[in-house]
Amino acid sequence: METTQCDCLVIGAGLAGSAYALHAARAGLKVDVLSAGSALQANSDWAQGGIIYDTTPDPDRLAQDIVAASGHTSNPEAVAQLVREGPTAVKELLIDELGIGFARDASGRLDFAREGGHSERRIIHARDATGHAILEAVARCVDVTPGVVRRSGWIALDLLTLSHNAVDGARRYEPLTCFGCYALNTASGEIRAFVARKTILATGGLGGIFLHTTNQPGSVGHGVAMAHRVGARLIDLEFVQFHPTVFLTTGQTPFIITEAMRGEGAVLVDGNGRRFMDSAHPLGSLAPRDVVVRSIKQQLDETGAGCVWLDLGRMSAAFIRERFPAIHRRCLESGLDITRERIPVVPAAHFSCGGVHTDLAGRTTVRDLNAIGETACTGLHGANRLASTSLLECLVSARATARADVEDLALGLSPRPVPRPWMSPIRTADPLLIQQDFLQIRTTMWNYAGILRSPARLARARRILLELREDIQAFYRDCRPTRELIELRNAVQTALLVVHAAALNPVSQGCHTVVPDDGPGPGAPIGENASAAPGAATA
Repeated sequence: METTQCDCLVIGAGLAGSAYALHAARAGLKVDVLSAGSALQANSDWAQGGIIYDTTPDPDRLAQDIVAASGHTSNPEAVAQLVREGPTAVKELLIDELGIGFARDASGRLDFAREGGHSERRIIHARDATGHAILEAVARCVDVTPGVVRRSGWIALDLLTLSHNAVDGARRYEPLTCFGCYALNTASGEIRAFVARKTILATGGLGGIFLHTTNQPGSVGHGVAMAHRVGARLIDLEFVQFHPTVFLTTGQTPFIITEAMRGEGAVLVDGNGRRFMDSAHPLGSLAPRDVVVRSIKQQLDETGAGCVWLDLGRMSAAFIRERFPAIHRRCLESGLDITRERIPVVPAAHFSCGGVHTDLAGRTTVRDLNAIGETACTGLHGANRLASTSLLECLVSARATARADVEDLALGLSPRPVPRPWMSPIRTADPLLIQQDFLQIRTTMWNYAGILRSPARLARARRILLELREDIQAFYRDCRPTRELIELRNAVQTALLVVHAAALNPVSQGCHTVVPDDGPGPGAPIGENASAAPGAATA
């Protein structure tokens, strides 16, 4: 088995992983970046609305909005770090160095937008393709930075620890320490050990364990599952945020209708055109996401409708085409002209507020293992994330973690252990069984651990998932690893962790809503009675 050595091994190539690689390599460290797909096959690329750039004289208002959106459950120190370091991270890298094409007014000043939960306009954007504009520019910069080796087509199998994977058995008596990972080359089938002094989990979110999601394919909580298997602390996994406005579409990947659209005046209405959010929250359609999602769910349950609608009547056709060109184009491709028609929308799993527990320098409870971006949980989001904090969190966490790693590695280089060789079976797993198991995981999570959860639903989910995990573990032990099998293994483990966390928390907080066992029924399947619908049952 071939072994590759580096200073810093980054698992994941989205905005958090790419930004970390940039900062670490510029400080003189050798960095390898592993990703199953290209740099742009990350959730960061699909982020539409924007990124917070708070240049107001009163940054405390941003902190107050983050805390309020979290239901007053967020970590004050993490909030303070984001508010303090965010403006510099955005200005230095995105504006001054990379010159991201953020929208500007006629006089050349940045155009600030507002989204749900924000008390003022403080979000800069590249129309409705902000994540793509940012990630593409950062990825290009990474590609020309000396010291970075990008390895696309590699997927991590498991983390290496002294306790489990060092050839020298005496190393198991040392503190729990990570020294890299085993990874699979998805093109050749080669399995290689990547040995590193610092390993950084930047694998993104876990929305793919639900039947309907805004996440990229393969976003099944890889970092969470791998960290769990080596004993890292996890936290707040019950807090899975559902995006309230996802376009109903038949036979296509669902896509987000950005919250910025409501910031510009769009309102949520029922089938009769009634603005139901006005009575649900003082901010109406701009309420925090958890409030909006529950209100939409209530509408669907009470009316039996398959969707609610986003009314853009306050905007001119010209403004819609100029401000939201990508959404306008994609809706037209689905036969809907949003300059004249309302948009049918439903919720879908979007963002994990919890994850691998870290401090403000990305440190997990396993030595030399870090986590950043959505994979990590510093407590910034608490029980519910404020809109447009995700891209900013990627930049801030990557910058802080790289800075800490540079300082650590400057203190001296400990010898890196020799990993045990990977022993792999040669049998091939049945792809139909993998597909069926994956569908059962996603359906179980959507129906029993989705927007509304009850003790009985969670208990049923756990029974189903435990049986599935046994079957999947048998697959994994007996069959040659493939990307699909690795994703399945991590998906069932992540799903069980989310269900376990939800079952341990009997209190409704933020995006974790608990109902009694004899509470509201599932109502109509989302989309079933809509003109264009995926036909999926809600929880």
